[in-house]
Amino acid sequence: MEKFYNPAKSEWAKILKRPTQTIEDIEETVNQVFSEVRTKGDTAVSKYTELFDGINLLQTKVTQEEVTTAAAKVSNELKDAIKLAKSNIEKFHAAQKTDRIEVETTNGVKCWQEKRAIQKVGLYIPGGSAPLFSTILMLATPANIAGCEEVVLCTPPDKNGNVHPAILYTAELCGVTKIYKVGGIQAIAAMTFGTETIPKVYKIFGPGNQFVTVAKQLATRYNVAIDMPAGPSELLVLADDSANAAFVASDLLSQAEHGADSQVVLVSNSKSLMEEVEKEVTNQLAVLPRKDIAEKAIAHSRLIYVEKEKDALDLINEYGPEHFIICTTNESFFTEGIQNAGSVFIGNFTPESAGDYASGTNHTLPTNAYAKQYSGVNLDSFMKSMTFQKISEEGIREIGPAIELMAEAEGLAAHKNAVSLRLKELK
Repeated sequence: MEKFYNPAKSEWAKILKRPTQTIEDIEETVNQVFSEVRTKGDTAVSKYTELFDGINLLQTKVTQEEVTTAAAKVSNELKDAIKLAKSNIEKFHAAQKTDRIEVETTNGVKCWQEKRAIQKVGLYIPGGSAPLFSTILMLATPANIAGCEEVVLCTPPDKNGNVHPAILYTAELCGVTKIYKVGGIQAIAAMTFGTETIPKVYKIFGPGNQFVTVAKQLATRYNVAIDMPAGPSELLVLADDSANAAFVASDLLSQAEHGADSQVVLVSNSKSLMEEVEKEVTNQLAVLPRKDIAEKAIAHSRLIYVEKEKDALDLINEYGPEHFIICTTNESFFTEGIQNAGSVFIGNFTPESAGDYASGTNHTLPTNAYAKQYSGVNLDSFMKSMTFQKISEEGIREIGPAIELMAEAEGLAAHKNAVSLRLKELK
């Protein structure tokens, strides 16, 4: 774990650089897959599923029989845990509903805003080295609360052509309408264009590796929206001597085990805590089942000593972490001052994994500094706002002359005429 002590602001960008490939390194492959899926549909999807996932599937759509069989393989204890998480996620996201907003801006001019669900949404659920059934809870639950009519799920099959039982159980529990054994770039392309089997959707959600991230960005060129450009996972922990070093280390490792390209950072004003955390990371890492993966992520992790709280806050806002844990005595300074973070976890007993699973907040969050301009997934992510207006005779008399003057000033005679004809009718 590389250490830095009171680094100059000019060095922050270099120190905090994410261990990701550039889009240029990946885009050629993504473009090739997209081009083939667009023109060859299911044939191209099958080709790349065999190439990338090592399995040739005759049918990609999951049957009801497969779902039923999978549910029987999930333990009752895990089912209960999933239901508890679902309940908390439902409570938090249902509370985000807003009422219609209506204003009479001028006498006779009524304007209002209502929200409508996005009719067709696609969910991408990683299922390679870790079957992220928890992400289904985070995406399908608010999709159903919002009222989305069609919820399509794509997830990669294993080498035997199966999907992890917990993924299928959770998908049915959360009201997913169609499930497909398709992963990676080809899944995003299929949901972008539609194939003979997989329907086209209006918005794609879900995390993934760097190839999936670039594929989602490419999808936006074809009139498909995405939740955000969410790539490899990341965590920044801010801790002082009041923090428990073992807890801090466990949080860093919980993100490091996601993938070799994950990034974890510790910022502290305590050199002794940094040393304790480093020892704990070594000890805990040694017994992790995913040690090899976590080890690679830890290799490019950062331990940063920053003496002044103001400098620490500025550095964290510059980094814009996906997950931000605060374990300091002066926590209010950071909770009030943080501007750029996907989700914030406060105190020694608030592990990041609580947000990943069962506290109720959403774990689909902006990475790679996109927390500076993107929100994490929430209920509004599955909805769109529509504005309405109704103008009476009195209303058009009130604002009509202003519209005429403005339209004329912009040289748009037809715009002016649309008002002038109405005003003339009212004389």
